[in-house]
Amino acid sequence: MLLKNKVCIVAGAASLRSIGYATAELFVEHGAKVVVTDVNMNAVVLASIKESIEKKLERTALIDGIQCDISNRQDCDALVAKVVSIHGHLDCLINSAGIVKSKPILDISESELDLMLDINLKGAFFLCQSALRVFELQRSGNIVNVASLAAQRGGGLVGGSHYAASKGGMLSLTKSIAREFGALGIRANSICPAMIDTPMLDGLSEERLKAIIDAIPLKRIGSTREMAGACLYLASDLSGFVTGATLDVNGGTHIH
Repeated sequence: MLLKNKVCIVAGAASLRSIGYATAELFVEHGAKVVVTDVNMNAVVLASIKESIEKKLERTALIDGIQCDISNRQDCDALVAKVVSIHGHLDCLINSAGIVKSKPILDISESELDLMLDINLKGAFFLCQSALRVFELQRSGNIVNVASLAAQRGGGLVGGSHYAASKGGMLSLTKSIAREFGALGIRANSICPAMIDTPMLDGLSEERLKAIIDAIPLKRIGSTREMAGACLYLASDLSGFVTGATLDVNGGTHIH
């Protein structure tokens, strides 16, 4: 078990089809004490997550769920404080909460830009701040930010320029954290998924999806389990000398 007794927050895990849920499932499988959080988290959602994980693992899963609006700094502080009150410490934060929308840059309104940045960038920033205050005292901790291929190539698949900009900011944030906090034994890395089987693909036509798949060297879309595996690697001691890195998980769509 790569994360035995590690306390991990996974943000953006309410949907059973999300990267966040798949990461929570895999982390529980590897012995982590997982706290899932989402703006839509409640007792019913948590019960669904727990039931799904237990069915997959065929054993009881100890998992907590806490509602959090990550665009609200106070919510993020309260989330981390509650996790520490439950478990006594915090080892890892997985930032996989986010929204996506595809729209031409000249058609993006100020309110649409604000919403995208509030969730994808400010939300990640606030969660990182809240976790880092604990990590700094512990002199240990690990952050994995789920960005996007859009940040590297300038959108163009399922996200618009505002989405790409928010995820690009997340990459820069990750590198800044790695540089500033490395001396304290705190690591921060990002993954850049592309064309993953999540609700983000639901709006694509079959023709558009086929055209995209044809351009992927591996000739398929990725699974949330594969994204979770990348998060597991970065969250575990297997990547102990890796920080400030961006891990491409895109089937070869963007080779650079």
